[in-house]
Amino acid sequence: MDGTGLIARLARIFGKARENGRAEPSEVVPTAGEVSVSGQYDMVIVGGGPGGYAAALYGAAAGLSVAVVEKEKVGGTCLHRGCIPAKEFLETASVYRTVAGAKVFGIQSSQPTVDFAVSLERKRKVVDQLFRGLAGLLRHRKVTTVPGVGQLLADRRVRVTSEDGSVVDLTGTHVVLATGSVPRVIPGFEPDGSVVLTSDGVLELSAIPPSAVVVGGGAIGCEFASLLSDLGAHVTLLEVAPTLLPGCDPDVADVVARSFKKRGIDVRTGVSVHGHERHKRWTSVLLGDGEHVDADVVVVSVGRRPLSDGLLAEGTGVRIDDRGFVVVDEWMRTGVDGVYAIGDVVATPQLAHVAFAEGILVVKQVLEEPAVPVDYAKVPWCIYCHPEAAFTGLTEQSARDAGYDVVVAKDPFGGNGRAQILGETEGLVKVICERGSDGRAGRVLGVHMVGPWVTEQLGQAYLSVNWEATPDEIAQYIQPHPTLSETFGETVLALTGRGLHVG
Repeated sequence: MDGTGLIARLARIFGKARENGRAEPSEVVPTAGEVSVSGQYDMVIVGGGPGGYAAALYGAAAGLSVAVVEKEKVGGTCLHRGCIPAKEFLETASVYRTVAGAKVFGIQSSQPTVDFAVSLERKRKVVDQLFRGLAGLLRHRKVTTVPGVGQLLADRRVRVTSEDGSVVDLTGTHVVLATGSVPRVIPGFEPDGSVVLTSDGVLELSAIPPSAVVVGGGAIGCEFASLLSDLGAHVTLLEVAPTLLPGCDPDVADVVARSFKKRGIDVRTGVSVHGHERHKRWTSVLLGDGEHVDADVVVVSVGRRPLSDGLLAEGTGVRIDDRGFVVVDEWMRTGVDGVYAIGDVVATPQLAHVAFAEGILVVKQVLEEPAVPVDYAKVPWCIYCHPEAAFTGLTEQSARDAGYDVVVAKDPFGGNGRAQILGETEGLVKVICERGSDGRAGRVLGVHMVGPWVTEQLGQAYLSVNWEATPDEIAQYIQPHPTLSETFGETVLALTGRGLHVG
């Protein structure tokens, strides 16, 4: 999940507020017993992560009285243990690659070394600055932040139990459940904080281990494998599916897999794991075929589960399914009047920007404003390994499976001038369109990218898919030169039948 952009904007906004003499955020968050609960809030939000704080800020901007219940710090997993710290470390890896490869640009330097403790401290400073900005903006919007664990009771009441055991009940005309998720674990790989790590543990490493096994070849696993390898660890990446990045278009996943192998990452797909055996200085990960892989640490990256344990008291009427997700409809309604659920605690894509959108959708309904449900088939996805991957809409195969007759165009970054200048020519852009009645490419169904900075290039692709644009329409965009985004423009131009460099 990536809420980097929004949180950074909040920090800048609050920074300007301080310059104008407005109040700074309090260093001390009041305990539950210090919160006034005599009145009724328009919205009580359980969880202060991306979905929760987005709903709070959006609602408060419209004049709603809002309370946010948060057991730790506002910002949630995304800010404190997910998007922000992970990308900070990935940026460390990027800087290391740049310095290590500087000689090809005529820059002479000795081989760089990594002081990961410095990177860890920088990560903490970045997170703290963004947290303070967010906390200050919530305070400026007059959002009441209540520390503690929230539980939904009947009649839209939320019971908050603070760390010291004190209890307070809040009442909302509307209640939003936004408790997020935690890393999944698998039998035989219970996290111990030293040898077996989840994503939380990796982000607190003080040094890069000599070797690591990453279990799980999805987005999180590929990001950690890329990071650890770039900074000097010998990495083995294990994925039970036949390919890396299940769900990605195969053309994108193949580029990532080839790049990983070229960089020395031992990629093994179609393998299962069956626990590990600890030795004095390492551990052996046991594979399904009787083989084993030795490593200093094991990183378990097999997704996340909803954090719904203890969320509901008896008699609320809200349902939780057998996977732990709160059951909602397309409007994020639980079926109980005035009670909604958003973010990772519901069975929608576990992305910070999806939680943002769901929070805004809920507030618009509370305000009785026009609203449109989130179209999950079109949401943008970004994977920050090296090379980066980004996509929106249908893959080629999923489009065919859905019954579409498709027209496809691909353009590699190898011919892009900016990519050549950067020395980052791995990758491609792939555009999938519905074939029109005249045989030409019609509306864009999906765009898939892999290569340099594609996570920053996905915006125009998302607009194209979301607005059901056609190549003839998109080809009117003027792509600045030289830019990486020209590759998207060239791919689209080729679909009109008149590509300049690819046809």
